[in-house]
Amino acid sequence: MIVKQVAFALQILELFAERKSPATLSEISDHFGWPRSSTFNLIETLSKAGYLHELRHRAGYYPTPRLLKMAEAIVTEGPISEELRAMVRRLGERTGETAILAAPSGGSAVFVEVIESTNPIRYFAHVGQRAPMYATSAGRAILSLLTRKERAAILARTEYEQFAPDTLMSPEAVEREIETSLRRGWFLNNNGYSPGLLGIAIPLPLSDRHFCLMVAGPAYRLEARTGELAAEVQGAIDAFLPRRSA
Repeated sequence: MIVKQVAFALQILELFAERKSPATLSEISDHFGWPRSSTFNLIETLSKAGYLHELRHRAGYYPTPRLLKMAEAIVTEGPISEELRAMVRRLGERTGETAILAAPSGGSAVFVEVIESTNPIRYFAHVGQRAPMYATSAGRAILSLLTRKERAAILARTEYEQFAPDTLMSPEAVEREIETSLRRGWFLNNNGYSPGLLGIAIPLPLSDRHFCLMVAGPAYRLEARTGELAAEVQGAIDAFLPRRSA
């Protein structure tokens, strides 16, 4: 269940990130189509918590540095180390495709680090983007880190939607694909979530966290390179592991 007030507050902050300039109460209200009274309450709440300030009286609101300082503290002390980020960068540089570190979030895989390809035609992805576990290589790679019982519980409460021609549409189909992928050593998704998109993922062998590393791009460019790309993903993981244990 989504708490609307929380979602609305986050949308206001995202609006400032997009426009990069102050916004008045009226501008925010009109942008989202919200009642002025509700918009005022949200802005007042964020202001009293120290996340927004006015440049001048009635001249518009803008975020304070508090949000940045909080984000810096979370990132610096969080579970995504500089070594993990370097691993993703290495994969992006060596393949020329979009490289992603993904983690579990309920029934979804959420992208926690993204290095986007510089190719004009590429997979556009961003940090915070979510993708269903059952329909993606990243999601199935993360599911493989769970016990069969844990996977079954997640897949049983999943609502299966046909995103693309080859979307897996049942718990049994997902489990078979996970078993096949484990035998092969890497997870493949081709035309199963976004039509024309191919992704290759490998779970990270970490005892304390569930992550997978993925490379993705247009299927027409990657189909003939799946073995090579899987080796690059594994190579990036192998290069990360000695640094972690050092």
